[in-house]
Amino acid sequence: MRRNILITGASSGLGEEMARQFAAKGHNLALTARREDRLKALQTELTTKHPQLKILVRTLDVNDHDAVFGTFRAIDAELTLDRIIVNAGIGKGAPLGTGRFDANLITAQTNFVAALAQAEAAMELFRARNAGHLVFISSVAAVRGTPNAMTTYSATKAGMTTLAEGLRLEQLGKPIQVSTILPGYIMSELNPNAAKMPFVVQTVPGVRAIVAAIEAEKATAYVPARPWVLLARVLKYAPLPLVKRMI
Repeated sequence: MRRNILITGASSGLGEEMARQFAAKGHNLALTARREDRLKALQTELTTKHPQLKILVRTLDVNDHDAVFGTFRAIDAELTLDRIIVNAGIGKGAPLGTGRFDANLITAQTNFVAALAQAEAAMELFRARNAGHLVFISSVAAVRGTPNAMTTYSATKAGMTTLAEGLRLEQLGKPIQVSTILPGYIMSELNPNAAKMPFVVQTVPGVRAIVAAIEAEKATAYVPARPWVLLARVLKYAPLPLVKRMI
């Protein structure tokens, strides 16, 4: 059992619900995010429900790369980490060429460059002990390019997925495990527009599928499996005119 888990972006959305569900399974947690008040509230909730667990919280902006390394090292010194979940991300993109390079830039920096920093910091710890489980929370949007406001977001998730695959190939047959989780449309406060999407699921069952895939240490998992395993395959190979109608 991976006893001690670090989750970035844990103050809201999928990260917050993952914290609840992993705590219910008996995992000690280290939770990071920018909003200290939300982290503290979550810490109080979890320690009240699960007083036997250790719940650490640390404020962290993943775009502060030095802070990522420092925070991961400090947490690991206090709570030896078995699993690190790279979850922090945003979706502030805009159609390219519409004057919102700022939104696309921060999305690219947060979803890919900061994910790279987290992966570097995690692997530094795992390589030192030759053990660990690194998890990337990607998206089904990584399967194909997407138009309009989603273009940059999709590209960052594709980059993250490829980064994870390269690392997994390197670690194949070795003790360090690497997983890529690609959620479909899951309702959360960070993704209110998901309600308009096809095959959307509510936060709790959606995250339950994510947690199950992580606990199983699957190399790659589309969640929920139905319908996204099949739909991802169709999306990957369908011609662009069909893809446009589907998304």
